[in-house]
Amino acid sequence: MNVMDAIRSKRAVRQFQDKPLPDEVVETIVDAGRLSGSAKNRQPWSFIVVRDRAALEGLSTCGEFCGHLAGAAMAIALVTPDPHQRLSMPFDLGRTTQNMMLAGWELGVGSVMATIYQPNKAAEILGVPPDYVIPWCISFGYPLEDPSRRPPRKGGRRTFEDVVHWDRW
Repeated sequence: MNVMDAIRSKRAVRQFQDKPLPDEVVETIVDAGRLSGSAKNRQPWSFIVVRDRAALEGLSTCGEFCGHLAGAAMAIALVTPDPHQRLSMPFDLGRTTQNMMLAGWELGVGSVMATIYQPNKAAEILGVPPDYVIPWCISFGYPLEDPSRRPPRKGGRRTFEDVVHWDRW
């Protein structure tokens, strides 16, 4: 799959098969995140790969829209110093997240991000030191349903002409 095909076809997946991901698939996904670019090459992240069912269920209670974590084959928790200390940090975390999600998609693995609204609770579940935070986790797993059968939502993306301005507004 080329990059543009992956970008065009990527769908958020919140329901997963009860099937583990092979270690080589997990390592490929995580490595895609590790290889992401970042401002001044600071790489302001660490990743916790979570496959333990009790931990996934605990993380699923750390935010209003985190329920999908309980059914994932794995989650990746992004761990970072205070993400608001530098303007570029949320951007860098988004870059690494997208890399991992697209790498998984290419391998037939669905994913979706979960914003962690109770970071202290998530940190306790995963044993994260107090000077770090978990702003979000990503659920990964084989999709329960074939996502290619679900076309993009009509009106789900603004047109090219609505988004792009040339030289001036």
